[in-house]
Amino acid sequence: MDKFSYIANAHGEYLEGLYQAYKENPESVDITWQKFFEGFEFYQTYNNGNGKATTLAAPAENKSGVSASVYKEIQVRNLIMAYRTRGHLKSKTNPVRERKDRKPLLDLKDFDLQETDLDTVFEVGNEIGIGPAPLRKIVERLKQIYEGPIGFEYMYIREPEVLEWFKKKCEKEYVHNNFSAEEKKRILSKLNEAVVFENFLHTKYIGQKRFSLEGGETTIPALDTIINKSAEMGVSEIIIGMAHRGRLNVLANIMGKTYENIFNEFEGTAVPDLTYGDGDVKYHMGYASQIVTPSGKGIDLKLAPNPSHLEAVNPVVEGYARAKADVLYKSDYDRVLPILIHGDAALAGQGIVYEVTQMSKLQGYYTGGTIHFVINNQVGFTTDFEDARSSIYCTDVAKIVDAPVLHVNGDDPEAVVFCAKLAVEFRQDFNRDIFIDMVCYRRHGHNESDEPKFTQPALYNIISKHPNPREIYNKKLITRGDVDAELAENMDAEFRSMLQDRLNLVKQHPLPYAYQKNEEDWRALRRSTPEDFDKSPETGLSPANLEKVANALTKVPENFKPLKQIDKLLKERKQMFFETKQINWATAELMAYGSILLENKVVRLSGQDVQRGTFSHRHAVLRDADTNEAYDSLDYIAEDQMDFKIYNSLLSEYGVLGFEFGYAMANPHALVVWEAQFGDFANGAQVMIDQFITPSESKWQRMNGLVMLLPHGYEGQGPEHSNARPERFLQLSAEYNMVVANVTTPANFFHLLRRQLAWPFRKPLVVMSPKSMLRHPLCISPLDSFTQGNFQEVIGDELVKAKTARKVLICSGKLYYDLLEERQNSKIEDVAIIRIEQLHPFPAKQLYSLLSSYSKNVKICWVQEEPENMGAWNYILRVYQYNPMELISRKASASPATGYAKVHAKEQAEILKKALN
Repeated sequence: MDKFSYIANAHGEYLEGLYQAYKENPESVDITWQKFFEGFEFYQTYNNGNGKATTLAAPAENKSGVSASVYKEIQVRNLIMAYRTRGHLKSKTNPVRERKDRKPLLDLKDFDLQETDLDTVFEVGNEIGIGPAPLRKIVERLKQIYEGPIGFEYMYIREPEVLEWFKKKCEKEYVHNNFSAEEKKRILSKLNEAVVFENFLHTKYIGQKRFSLEGGETTIPALDTIINKSAEMGVSEIIIGMAHRGRLNVLANIMGKTYENIFNEFEGTAVPDLTYGDGDVKYHMGYASQIVTPSGKGIDLKLAPNPSHLEAVNPVVEGYARAKADVLYKSDYDRVLPILIHGDAALAGQGIVYEVTQMSKLQGYYTGGTIHFVINNQVGFTTDFEDARSSIYCTDVAKIVDAPVLHVNGDDPEAVVFCAKLAVEFRQDFNRDIFIDMVCYRRHGHNESDEPKFTQPALYNIISKHPNPREIYNKKLITRGDVDAELAENMDAEFRSMLQDRLNLVKQHPLPYAYQKNEEDWRALRRSTPEDFDKSPETGLSPANLEKVANALTKVPENFKPLKQIDKLLKERKQMFFETKQINWATAELMAYGSILLENKVVRLSGQDVQRGTFSHRHAVLRDADTNEAYDSLDYIAEDQMDFKIYNSLLSEYGVLGFEFGYAMANPHALVVWEAQFGDFANGAQVMIDQFITPSESKWQRMNGLVMLLPHGYEGQGPEHSNARPERFLQLSAEYNMVVANVTTPANFFHLLRRQLAWPFRKPLVVMSPKSMLRHPLCISPLDSFTQGNFQEVIGDELVKAKTARKVLICSGKLYYDLLEERQNSKIEDVAIIRIEQLHPFPAKQLYSLLSSYSKNVKICWVQEEPENMGAWNYILRVYQYNPMELISRKASASPATGYAKVHAKEQAEILKKALN
């Protein structure tokens, strides 16, 4: 059997079954088949063209037994479906080189159609909105839609209503789209600003890095359109994340940063006030502004700060947007819009993109949909796209969440602007992600002093002769008679003259360094001073509120059936609160969260398995044994409280930690907590820690109160689950940039968490949180220690008198209980143990005050479980300035811990023996 006979037979059998199903119930088949069968029946009845019924001779049948007319109708329908599915592979999206042949299989012969069929009228023309039409006209319309400057990629979308919406946009609205004269002039004007601004900087600051937008200037009218259309559709705030390419242009021509301030930074004449921090280069910094759109709508714009670690800003933007939606907009996601601007190589190459895409529909990370805009230069630094990805498109990650992609030619501004409008409408209608892949080029190398012809000589020979998008668009407008020939020349001259005037002013009168003002929510806060760390503020909870939290944590609804283990837990909680009045770690933590919720402040906790807790200790969310229905105890403390936002995260550290950082950056009055399953899992989020969290105040001039809970402690679980790498955080600690703590009592942990919002400033907090201490019988705190007092940076020894001590051991964290137990078992009474609960900022005054009560000749030792080259030792050597101190630890090691339980036990015993010798 030949190919066409096989296809015909297959289609004949399929069509027969489909048609029978349609006759029984039209709704049982796809909407496109409903229309096909309606038209086919109409065609059979009214085929003579005058509307009168006629009896037709049966048409000739082909090899499949299907009539020739039916068979051809099916093949033309298949052609239409193929264009919808694969037409983007033939679209004219590349402005500077021929597209690779991706085998779209869209020729007539691929559907057993011939040239002789071109004048045959096919009923299936209804499918693309032109009614019964000759095949020639059908093909022309398909080429107009799918082979033009936009490649519509959407047929993998599985929801019928979304698919139909998108088909209508492509096949009906796009082909009839026509911009008004004013819209065309605005596009030209924004293109002019983008082109002239880049050219001006290129001539005035030769060789200075600016990562220009040249070749991709259509980004500016695209963003302008997204912002204006969003405002019309109800968006109040837009948060943008982008890397360095084109950032200065976006700052000037979209965000409204003054040209004077930008020139001032290039001139380098204004000396920054370093009390604001070290800052970063001009193409990394963030910005905020309020603009009024041409339609008179006001809208807030935020451009997030971003390091050179590409795509790292993505989850930060999403977290920021979620925080705004949660509180300011009462979960109305239509009011706040995240926009992520990508480079093609980074989008395809960076794993964080996949993490953030997977987050987009999850309950804890949903932001109502993101518009992704790709400035597709086709080259990543020096690497051609063929060496940079295996997928056809850099945007293929979109398919995992059924997000449509609009591939568009960057040299066709009207097509780009159409895509921008469509993207906003799609996002607002369906609250999901959409991608615009603007294929363009990079006129210079990776930066302005780089020579791109070293690696792409043929491509850059073309680019060097290629006109910029403004020139192409202006010529097109003049040819169509849409604008006067002098309009673009006048725009160019006026804008260039204005830039020169601003530059002259800056050269004559250098401006002071421009610092971005804090948002209103942050203005009540201030920067910290060294004196702030001498003593923590009072953070006790009133007895009345403590009782409210206690009641919530010990009750479940009458119809709720807890598991036996949970029932036991609830009884234990009740006993702790109302009988023994001794509180363990997990309960103290939940008390801290509940107390803050009662103050009507946001508490957000996320991470892998946080609802239950990795170590089955937290049980913040309970499950009904029969229905699996969730019950969050802390949501039922009082009627006017804030809801507890606690989410089990996807299996991600990098993306989730970035999201939480963004959330905390947006809301200074929220306690935002990320918990790692094990402390060393923070390794997977090191970029966030190094580039955003630890330098936030110094580098980005932004305070942040994010809390990281990193389980830490040597318990024989091997190298992967022992060490949260405190040495890394302590190495990054300076200038009061963050708090690093290793706490030993539930009450101190309670006060530590409450202190985060009690301070008149914000600092990131890293807690080396416990594992075995969660159930240690000595790791409890009396109930009254929660209603008074504050966080204790250092805890002295109340069991050994200072005058009798021959040795003082200083430690932090879980090791304290091992030392205490060994001291008790060995009946040693002359070795004191001091706990440093806060390692950074180093509590020198508190520690030295305690040490001063001991003899000058007392031996002082720093004791740690970690190997000598890890843990806090090297940091202690740097900051400790009292009597000489010795180290007791494991030997220096390449691995954080041994993987053998017996070896671990032996090492641990040796540390204890040496410490208490």
